[in-house]
Amino acid sequence: MSVIQVQGLRSLKGEIKIQGSKNAVLPIMAAAVLHKGTTVIHNVPRIQDVFCMLGILQRIGCKCRLEGNTLIVDAVTITQAEIPEDYIKSMRSSIILSGSLLGRTGLAVTSFPGGCSIGKRPIDLHLSAFRKLGAVVEEEAEKLIVSANTLIGADIELRFPSVGATENALLASVLAKGITVIRGAAKEPEIIALCEFLNNMGARIEGAGTSKLMVVGVNKLHDSEFTVAGDRIVAGTYLAAVMAAEGNIFIKGIRPNDLTATLSLVERMGAELKTYHDGLEVSMKGRPDCLDVVTSPYPGFPTDLQSQMMAVMASGHGTGRLTETIFEGRFATAKELKKLGSDIVIDGKHAIVHGLYPLSGNRVIAPDLRGGAALVVAGLASEGVTEIHEGYHIERGYEDICRDLSSLGAVIRGME
Repeated sequence: MSVIQVQGLRSLKGEIKIQGSKNAVLPIMAAAVLHKGTTVIHNVPRIQDVFCMLGILQRIGCKCRLEGNTLIVDAVTITQAEIPEDYIKSMRSSIILSGSLLGRTGLAVTSFPGGCSIGKRPIDLHLSAFRKLGAVVEEEAEKLIVSANTLIGADIELRFPSVGATENALLASVLAKGITVIRGAAKEPEIIALCEFLNNMGARIEGAGTSKLMVVGVNKLHDSEFTVAGDRIVAGTYLAAVMAAEGNIFIKGIRPNDLTATLSLVERMGAELKTYHDGLEVSMKGRPDCLDVVTSPYPGFPTDLQSQMMAVMASGHGTGRLTETIFEGRFATAKELKKLGSDIVIDGKHAIVHGLYPLSGNRVIAPDLRGGAALVVAGLASEGVTEIHEGYHIERGYEDICRDLSSLGAVIRGME
């Protein structure tokens, strides 16, 4: 859908099941390439980025079937080691296939990645990890060619806990000879999920969830089956939605411990929470208080929820400051929020937000995936109708945001 219409000022109530994690399933799909056999993945979200990754897997020779939310990948035969440029440009996370292809075939050919317009996001850490393992990196006619006759375990030091670089280092080292130690590794739940998935198919990885990962190379992997956890960013988005709209909802199919920093923040902003083993009850009465928020690598507050929290604060009470430390382009949403009457001042890495309620419905444009979701959140706190154009960005990470919010009582619909 290219346009989403939101009729604001309706409180939310009900229960919602959260889709499988986008940021977990994409590297898991890439990891399936390492095994010359069959992999079954459950709770796969039916989102655009998954369909894009499916397209890549099929182009390089895998046979794939997506039946409902279960994906079967047959990677017995890989026919090419080049990721088509059109896929790379449309989805940055496709770069994680480089580690899998390098580990499986000794060759990975890609172009420089695209995806959301939220900053430079260089891949130098990825390439440095490949070089440490013995690969040669060459640039030729805007293509990156990474090759190795044999990958040898190494000591890899990441100067920043990059999720993508950690994933690529893991994928390239699983079938390498000897032991690889990755220091300064990312600790995100999605990294833990990738390690669990790889170990489940025969890899030997220790230290998941810490800054030091140790990979003992193995000769081969085996058929496996794995279930992806619920998407913590989608859950955080719907948590933001009920804060903006007010009401009471139950979010099921997630692990609240994966959202510790977010839950701590929203409680301080005025939300009432009850956590369970696989769910979360959120109640919001009155306007949320604006506070100071700083994004940081996990277990800190996630950059992927910064835009949604900006929308909540824009319709909140008082003044708060958002500091973005991960991606320099994350404040593009502020320009669109201003069209709804919000009072936001951008000062370098900081956004000073003066809460105003209600906001005023207007025509806005989704700047990226999370920014688009944030504008939907803001629309819930706006008088009249808000039209979010270029809504296809949102489909990259949300199965059906209109379906989900409608089930909670929002007046929202998508249009072509």
